[in-house]
Amino acid sequence: MRLAFWHSDKPVIAPAESEVAPVAVKPAWVPAGELDFVAIGQALSRKRMWIIVPTLLAAVLSITAVNMIAPRYKSEVRILIDGRENVFLRPNGERNDDRNALDPEAVTRQVQLLLSRDLARDVIKKNRLAESPEFDPVLKGFSRLKSVLALIGIGRDPVSLTPEERVLDAYYDRFTAYAVDKSRVVVVEFQSRDPDLAARVANSIADGYLVLQQDARRDQARSAGQWLAGEIESLRKKVADAESRVEDFRSKSSLFVGTNNTTLSNQQMGELNTQLNNARALKSDAESKARLIREMLQSGKPIEASEVLNSELIRRLSEQRVTLRAQLAEQSSTLLDGHPRIKELKAQLADMDRQIRDEASKVSRSLENDSRIASGRVDDLGAYLDQVKKQASSANGQDVQLRALEREAKAQRDLLESYLAKYREATTRENIDAAPTDGRIISRASVSNSPAYPKKLPIVLLATLAALMLSTGTIVTGELLRMTIPRAAAAFGPAPAPAREPAAEVVFAAPAEPKLAVEPVAVPLAPEIESEFAEVEQLVGQLLAAGTAARKVTILGT
Repeated sequence: MRLAFWHSDKPVIAPAESEVAPVAVKPAWVPAGELDFVAIGQALSRKRMWIIVPTLLAAVLSITAVNMIAPRYKSEVRILIDGRENVFLRPNGERNDDRNALDPEAVTRQVQLLLSRDLARDVIKKNRLAESPEFDPVLKGFSRLKSVLALIGIGRDPVSLTPEERVLDAYYDRFTAYAVDKSRVVVVEFQSRDPDLAARVANSIADGYLVLQQDARRDQARSAGQWLAGEIESLRKKVADAESRVEDFRSKSSLFVGTNNTTLSNQQMGELNTQLNNARALKSDAESKARLIREMLQSGKPIEASEVLNSELIRRLSEQRVTLRAQLAEQSSTLLDGHPRIKELKAQLADMDRQIRDEASKVSRSLENDSRIASGRVDDLGAYLDQVKKQASSANGQDVQLRALEREAKAQRDLLESYLAKYREATTRENIDAAPTDGRIISRASVSNSPAYPKKLPIVLLATLAALMLSTGTIVTGELLRMTIPRAAAAFGPAPAPAREPAAEVVFAAPAEPKLAVEPVAVPLAPEIESEFAEVEQLVGQLLAAGTAARKVTILGT
């Protein structure tokens, strides 16, 4: 609830015990909920020394602090992770030039390798960082402050640590390695008070990283070669045992291998089948030729078969026949058919034809004999082939066992050959002097001329601005707290006493102690307050009309 007072157009005069005339004060009205920026500006102007002095003091202290801090110089090395590999050392199945791109996890693994403690120890030993007071604070002397802080649990006492731990802590405090976004580039940064030492250590980290990778590859190849050597020896024994079992079983089962990697029985069946086909062809050919000659002889046609014409006897008889026919034709031109010479020539021609036909008959009988011989050979070869087939069918079971033994021996032999190839590759990679690494240096560290820490200008500006903002904020906050008194308490005072004399405006006065004059203060009400209490105006008028008989009325509103 709040204590509310009101006024009307009629004056209300607070009673006064003294002769001092009341003075009306009319402060400037500020709407509710808004800040009085004029008052805040005046407060800042009045208390400007509380802003200027802390700001200047912070600037001086920050300048002094950054000048007292020992500067550190930073050098960086950039390494490209490209997964390089010598194409001549790849396995035979990976001779393709296209290599899969490295994923972000692979680049992150390389960053963790740069942060390894083994690499850190090598770099510390190579650059003799353990002998530098910058990396081993104990070398500068015993610090009682750090011991006290460590005793109460705020820090660690350097004396309680081993020299290696102290140097490693200082090393990792100055060393940073990270991967550049959306690339396969790793940045190695190192800071030191000595710019030459910073550049030297950064380059040492990059070189040690490459050497570490080369050593890892050589160790991997060495361990693989040692393992393969033991496996090769055992495989050689297994291959020898498997091949000996194959030969023993083949000799016991008479499953010898002939040409074209086939068994003798199969090779023999093939040869018999070929001979059988040839004999059948000879038989059919002889029978056809003999039948053709017999048909020529029976029909009385001239014998024009090649086997007959190719005979020497028939060729001579044919020549003599041609000579006799020529003589007969010559004599027939001058002699008649009944002449003895003509009869003699005709008799010789008939005898010549008979001899030719007899010879053709002999050739026909010869072909028939060849056909019978071929038929007998066909029968013999068929019988022998059937016998060989029976032998081959009886050896099928043994042949299956032999093939199983041969497959086992071949598998062992192939495995041995693959291990031998890998062993040769492993020994080659182990003996190579410059094994390829997954990364290569694309930018080496150089000596820096400007310190990387501390950044004097940014630190001084930040400290000065922070002091300015804090002091200004403190003053503004105090002013705001002073101004945030409830406006209702400022707007509504105690109820007015009955007025003895008319006044020009409404005056609210607090009740005064006896014999103490209080100056009445005129406080104009806000428009919203007037509208809110418009209904009470009638009651106020009645109270004013009552005069001295009126009493003080308190109205409580929620």
